[in-house]
Amino acid sequence: MSADEEKRAAGEAAAGLVEAGMSVGLGTGSTAAWFVRALAERKLDVRCVPTSQATADLATSLGLRLAELGEVSRLDLTVDGADEIGPGLALIKGGGAALLREKLVWEASARCVVIADAAKQVALLGAFPLPIEVVAFGHATTALRICDALVSCDIGVAPRLRMKDGEAVRTDNGNLIYDAACGRIEHPATLADALKSVTGVVDHGLFLDLADQALVGTPKGVLTLEP
Repeated sequence: MSADEEKRAAGEAAAGLVEAGMSVGLGTGSTAAWFVRALAERKLDVRCVPTSQATADLATSLGLRLAELGEVSRLDLTVDGADEIGPGLALIKGGGAALLREKLVWEASARCVVIADAAKQVALLGAFPLPIEVVAFGHATTALRICDALVSCDIGVAPRLRMKDGEAVRTDNGNLIYDAACGRIEHPATLADALKSVTGVVDHGLFLDLADQALVGTPKGVLTLEP
């Protein structure tokens, strides 16, 4: 199976978890898009809270009923992709620059299921650069403080401002993204706390103790992982 076929298998398996009447969080990215398509095909009466404008546009085009997060006090299920899945279902997310909205939706959900192709499962987080969302005002100064936070966790790298087509990438919230190529994240919880303590950092792509289950597409079928 190709990586895309593995993503599709995981997305379709996750769509089978949805029941009529649920409020469902829709993730962002290529794997989550397969889930959105599979969910739409089931034609269930569900309310969906998208984590990005791109996902909202896809869901709307497929006829899914959308709601704002504030309109739904508690979501039954959120399904989303990940850039890395580490031990205990610790995750790195944010490659699609939607990490803040994703985390808000995840934390409002009774159950969170991560879906991915087999290459996303790793023994240790950090090979994928860690996204860090920051406010635009004074972001270069914030980046220096992020460096200090990384050094305090024995990670000696400088975060790089994410660029596309010669311009800084803006999130749906109008913020910027810095990516830190950590290499190895030995203590994710310690790093998460250090980054959150930096003024100007809105949030980071470490999703810890949030995923209840992972569905990973493999050449032998969809593998179910638990924390």
